[in-house]
Amino acid sequence: SDSVTSVAFSPDRSRIVSGSGDKTVKIWNAETGVLIRTLTGHSGTVYSVAFSPDGSRIVSGSSDETVKVWDAGNGALIRTLSGHTSRVTSVAFSPDGSRIVSGAWDKTVRVWDAGTGALIRTLRSDMVTSVAFSPDGSRIVSGSSNKTAEVHDAGNFDYIYIASGAGIVRVWNAGTGASIRTLRSSNVVTSVAFSPDGSRIVAGSNDKTVKVWDAGTGALICTFSHDSGVTSVAFSPDGSRIASGSDDRTVKVWGPAGP
Repeated sequence: SDSVTSVAFSPDRSRIVSGSGDKTVKIWNAETGVLIRTLTGHSGTVYSVAFSPDGSRIVSGSSDETVKVWDAGNGALIRTLSGHTSRVTSVAFSPDGSRIVSGAWDKTVRVWDAGTGALIRTLRSDMVTSVAFSPDGSRIVSGSSNKTAEVHDAGNFDYIYIASGAGIVRVWNAGTGASIRTLRSSNVVTSVAFSPDGSRIVAGSNDKTVKVWDAGTGALICTFSHDSGVTSVAFSPDGSRIASGSDDRTVKVWGPAGP
């Protein structure tokens, strides 16, 4: 009943989870669009949601300054992770499901033990808008309000590099920090994701569009449109579909020919 701020596919692509300004987390059947379950417990906007790699758990971050872990099967609240002192804007599981990373406006990135909820490490940044693990779990990338992206070694949490940009998507060499390619958008880019095979990049923007690029050449493949700003994008595990969330209060699922 409010803006959809985050979406993610389950690993088997059968479900979609969404977070919203209505303070709820919703689980949907990805084939039929039927609502499976609504998870309640946050007292503020849910800014970020993600499935665990095995699809058994869901993690969510909220403006209520907490990270919550849920049973994706029955919807039960497993654990609340507390420690952030401002809105939690982004959450993600590590590829092996053992850790959770969260970013917040309190200028920190926090790494948690997904099994016990214990805080492992706090990384200092600026107001954090997005966090993600690399596919092998060795690095964490964070984006912030100061127009920078930071990459950290997830083993010892050393800072690797920082780079800037606004209204664009940049592709970086994760080892050297060198800029490989710049993909331009007509407005603020709110969410980006690689396809599972790394061949494409999808981006959502405040210009109401979802754009898909060839990651190798930078060529624009296609553009999809929402009725309002796009807040979150994600590829399905097999790369055949894209889910997008928007300020227009909808989650759209896109295939080769559109929604």
